[in-house]
Amino acid sequence: MHKVDLQLESKEAAALEARREREKQRLSRIFNARHRTMGVDVEALRSQVEERKLREETEKRRDETYDAERVLCDRVAQMLEEEERQRVRRLHQAVQEFREQEQPPATRREWDLYNPEGLRRDQPARVSDYDPRCGPASLQRFAGEDLALPTRRRLQQEQQCRSLEEQRAERQRALADTKYADTLEDKKRVELDLRAQQLALLEEECRRAKDLATADYNRAQAAEAAEQHRLACQREQDDNQAEIHNHLTGQLLTEDPAVAQSPLGPHRILTDRWKGMSPEQVEAVWKAQEEQRQENQRLREAERQREAEWEAQRQLAARAALALEEEERLSRLQLRKGLDAYNQQLAQEQRAQQQYLQKEVYTNPPSAQYHLQFNTSSR
Repeated sequence: MHKVDLQLESKEAAALEARREREKQRLSRIFNARHRTMGVDVEALRSQVEERKLREETEKRRDETYDAERVLCDRVAQMLEEEERQRVRRLHQAVQEFREQEQPPATRREWDLYNPEGLRRDQPARVSDYDPRCGPASLQRFAGEDLALPTRRRLQQEQQCRSLEEQRAERQRALADTKYADTLEDKKRVELDLRAQQLALLEEECRRAKDLATADYNRAQAAEAAEQHRLACQREQDDNQAEIHNHLTGQLLTEDPAVAQSPLGPHRILTDRWKGMSPEQVEAVWKAQEEQRQENQRLREAERQREAEWEAQRQLAARAALALEEEERLSRLQLRKGLDAYNQQLAQEQRAQQQYLQKEVYTNPPSAQYHLQFNTSSR
């Protein structure tokens, strides 16, 4: 343990001495005004300048592009605003034309209040004795005045005579209209009766003609049906006789195998004439089936044998995998034990180092003289 501490102290002393030497060299370079160039990388500064110029150029081009797009957007906005102004102007012009054409001042409700020609076109305060505007508060007509009494009486008599004459004429017109309506109703009723009689006669004649036509059609249909039945019976009888003759003279009932042979080849037959296989053909079929059964059994035996071999290989592979897993578990256990032992050793060394530092190295507290040594170098 003490040997390790001595090695650490020697290394720290060598590192401290190297730092002191580098600090002396740095001071000699910094305080030399002619060769004070340490810390300046000309190539790096030049590349930074180039990068800044490139960045400024890129930003300038981007700003120009944005300015061009902004100008284009402003132009489009101006065009849209101009179109909107034109649309509003046309709308206002249309509204004004509608007001001038459909809503002139003379049609307004309050036109009589500010009409410049109102006083000139207005009626006088009193037109006659019977002016409805002349009420008690108008001071244009007073009680007891009756300037147009003879004229009013004459007009009343004439109006009464006209009213009586109109009532008499109206009564006469009503009587004449009633009489004319009754006459028209009687004529209409007679006409309807005659029309009903004519329609009844026509309907009776149509019904008779329809019955006669139906009877003739039924007789013709019955005769045609009888004829068709006779012809059908005759055709069926002829067909039956032809079929019997064909069966008697044909090869269907002869049981001849050569009849079923197809002209397309010896291995093909005519299904409508085939009477079944011969004993030789049946024997050949049985033999082929027996061979197929034996072949299938041989294939199944081979398949079972392959399955058994695969199962044995799977078991061997499983045993090998288990052995590998056990070996890997043991190796991991050994590695874990080695790591635990190494960690314990490192912990003991770290505790010894801490005790050495606390009891041997860090024994002197810092004083004011220790703090005064700072800010005295080139750092």
